[in-house]
Amino acid sequence: MEAAVRLNSGKRKGATLGRPGPSPPCQKRHPMPIDLRRSHLFSTLNPSQLATVLEGSRVLSLGDGQSLFETGDRATRFYFLESGLIKLSRLSPEGAEKIIDIIQSGSTFAEALMFLDYPTYPVSAAAIGPTRVVSFDNNRFLELLRGSVDTCFRIMGVMSQRLRGLIKEIDDLTLQSATTRLCGMLRLQMERSGGRRIALQAPKGVLASRLSIKPETFSRILSNLSAQGIISVQGAQIEILDPCSLTELAHLESQVGLQDCYGPSNSPRPPS
Repeated sequence: MEAAVRLNSGKRKGATLGRPGPSPPCQKRHPMPIDLRRSHLFSTLNPSQLATVLEGSRVLSLGDGQSLFETGDRATRFYFLESGLIKLSRLSPEGAEKIIDIIQSGSTFAEALMFLDYPTYPVSAAAIGPTRVVSFDNNRFLELLRGSVDTCFRIMGVMSQRLRGLIKEIDDLTLQSATTRLCGMLRLQMERSGGRRIALQAPKGVLASRLSIKPETFSRILSNLSAQGIISVQGAQIEILDPCSLTELAHLESQVGLQDCYGPSNSPRPPS
């Protein structure tokens, strides 16, 4: 049975929860056409294989702060994020929420769990803003993998990229300063936007947790960068005034882990 989609109650101490979304969430067994080829995982599937994958799929519409699954739920399905953002998080023993990842549209997540004998979700997943996800049955996809060597290599590549990103993130948390990590994130977003004006796609508190920075430190770093004339901040809108200084502060090597851990993780990248 698919993991229950439910509203966060907001009763967990220290958790950073969004506003409750609509209840119950919209759920469809036969979705309208979805461009699964946006995902690296599905990009090599032929039309017949795509039809098989979609056969047992379900589309879920979630509101801001609405939960997709909780830590410890049985993991019988994996997901493709069609639109919006999903935060993956865990709670500390003290009840504080730690953001493990921010999933962006076009990405898949939780697919590695299908290879375990008795899989459970190791993190909780909740929407940031209005979000649409497509869920897929693990057993049906495993049957497809048995007949598609190319797709097996694709899923191995996705998992390898994420492992590489997590290893690099450990290095960054150990060796890089909070300023370096934040500047690396801004530099990466600037590259992806193709311009100097960028918009923070998640609340500052969520981004701070993702970078293992306290919210007040996150805001202080933005203020310092603004005072130095490196950036200009207007709410969630940031203009990069001095890209060279930002790049110097970011230390280009710190962006390698962010590419796999902060942004879309399903597009192929050249080795560093």
